[in-house]
Amino acid sequence: MTSDDKALSFLRLIRRSQRGKLKIYLGYGPGVGKTYQMLLEGRRIKQEGIDVVVGLVETHGRLETAGLIEGLEVIPRRQVQYHGITIDEMDLDAVLSRHPQVALVDELAHTNAPGGKNLKRYQDVQALLDAGVHVVSTLNIQHLESLYDTVESLVGVKVHERLPDSVLFDADEIVNVDLATQDLQQRLREGKVYPKERVSAALEHFFQRARLDELRELTLRELASQLDIKRRSTPKEKQHVAPDQVMVCLSSRGPNSAMLLRYGSRLAGRLNRDWYAVYIQTQNEAPAVIDAATHRYLLDTLTLANELGAMVFTYRGEDIADTILHFAREYRVGHIVIGRPGPQPFWKNWLGRKTIVERLILKAKGLTIVVVDPRTEDKEGI
Repeated sequence: MTSDDKALSFLRLIRRSQRGKLKIYLGYGPGVGKTYQMLLEGRRIKQEGIDVVVGLVETHGRLETAGLIEGLEVIPRRQVQYHGITIDEMDLDAVLSRHPQVALVDELAHTNAPGGKNLKRYQDVQALLDAGVHVVSTLNIQHLESLYDTVESLVGVKVHERLPDSVLFDADEIVNVDLATQDLQQRLREGKVYPKERVSAALEHFFQRARLDELRELTLRELASQLDIKRRSTPKEKQHVAPDQVMVCLSSRGPNSAMLLRYGSRLAGRLNRDWYAVYIQTQNEAPAVIDAATHRYLLDTLTLANELGAMVFTYRGEDIADTILHFAREYRVGHIVIGRPGPQPFWKNWLGRKTIVERLILKAKGLTIVVVDPRTEDKEGI
């Protein structure tokens, strides 16, 4: 590590020490008690003489939850007019101006109404942390970006409000709010989760016992993974790092690039390694050659890779397999993640041409090639 690198590392350490701490109450679904536990903590720390405010709490009409807000200072919400509808959002500027020691901010993955400083609530929370305000928040497991495909496979739900896994990883404390699935269903029937008119539909869809069990198990696995990563020692010097980084190979026309990226993100998390998203650009896929729709798709893919925490590279090369292996050697990659190839034209089979995956397997000595087939992807998503 050079002197400049050490100086930058020390600067990051200083900045981190000036940031607020983030605590997240994590659950496997609505109604398990995340907001309730957050408010209980707010009341406890207030009794200890800590300056705490409610930045934003969603009670969803739950009387027990609403009762816990009494006695806590509540920052008035900011009202936003959108398509003729009045939407209440957290007033970030007001919380920053008040500058409490601790702010309670519910529903971390929430998407803000247009017109605010930030698109997502977790970005508001990051602004509070940067200002030295400690934050207690809540999150459901299905809102993690890397779990999008897994959740859709498990429960048949497309989750639209998502946040990067790095937000959870950077939390200083994570508390799992667990509740037996049959108890959650009973709370739902009693009208403690949704209004009575929504109960039947909820029980037939998201709140089916089997689906809740899957989400609960997924939450426990994710929490165990996060704790395991945090227990590991600090990264070694670069020259001592084993060649076990993760590389995800992208295609400009790959129909399952997002799934590959989420798979790679979770594999890298399990291994506690850096990971790279690499697009090999041939002459046939130069920006001036590919059509506008393909170009937009590629940009969206690379943006998602960045959001998931990958280091994104575009490499030029005509031999895709050789270029992938060259990158792997240069960046000390141990695991190469690539999508299952589609069927080749008959003439390539007739000539004995091998697919990129087949060539990688033949030539990648000492490397692990992970071929992801979205049609048979493991339910656990790593």
